[in-house]
Amino acid sequence: MLKISLKQAALAASMLMIAVPAFAAKSAQDTRKEKVAQIPTCTKPLGTISVIEPEDVVNWWTGQQLPAPSRLIKVFVNKSRCFTLVDRGVGLNAAMSERALAADGELRNRSNIGKGQIKAADYVLVPDLISQNSNASGNAITGLLGGLIGGTAGAVVGGLNFKSKTADVVLTLTDVRSSEQVAMAEGNAKKTDMGWGAGGGLFGGSGVGAAGVGGYANTEIGQVITLAYLQAYTDLVTQLGGVAENASAASAQQAVEMTKPGRLFANAKGSGKAVRDLDVGMMLYPTGNKEGVMWEVEDELGNKGWVSSTLVQLAR
Repeated sequence: MLKISLKQAALAASMLMIAVPAFAAKSAQDTRKEKVAQIPTCTKPLGTISVIEPEDVVNWWTGQQLPAPSRLIKVFVNKSRCFTLVDRGVGLNAAMSERALAADGELRNRSNIGKGQIKAADYVLVPDLISQNSNASGNAITGLLGGLIGGTAGAVVGGLNFKSKTADVVLTLTDVRSSEQVAMAEGNAKKTDMGWGAGGGLFGGSGVGAAGVGGYANTEIGQVITLAYLQAYTDLVTQLGGVAENASAASAQQAVEMTKPGRLFANAKGSGKAVRDLDVGMMLYPTGNKEGVMWEVEDELGNKGWVSSTLVQLAR
């Protein structure tokens, strides 16, 4: 019995040694896919944006009991903090009704509704499907099959295949001042990708699941479409510089605090008139520029200058 146990233990150990490299490689791949299935967080705001549907669109989402894709993109925008979202849909129509009441004198005094208050959009973002017909726009095939969604003939519509659960989508970003298309990003996903979104929490309460677009979280085709649009959105904001390749390098330097009284100088030589006096315990924020022992810093009031690093320590 002891010999059998030893043999079994040796066999198990050899199998474990063989399996370890494969598991490690899979783990790295899993990590990459899970990262792609997360809503990105921008390192800086990129401007104001409105999200609208493409012109002459056929509502392919209605047959699948899904909200309009613009609502899904708005969730990405809000959660990523990459843009300030301005409403050009139902919310704006309601606001204009309030303004009409104000113009007619129907609102109370001091309601503070008038001209010049609506925030301008810097960009317009349009979600669409990638056409499988190279001679047509993204909506041409959709138009032909629009009345057949859910039937056999409607199994393939534009960039969607409802039978095999695949999606090919595109996001187009237009500058409203120049009318230039400043960015375009494509995304694609398939049924086998759906697990990564669930693993990363994309379809849970902290993702799109509790954001008024439940159909995209609760159905197979909805999840596939979500992953495709998320891939395109992440690529788009990366193109614009909102998502850094090295997030740690893009983050602000850790704050420092004064350990001894000192002065903030206008140059790294420490000569000339001081910008201001620095007291013990005062918080300063390094810019990353250094010359010898002198560091360039910024105080909490926005004053920028140079201070000796011998007078500071990392803030705790």
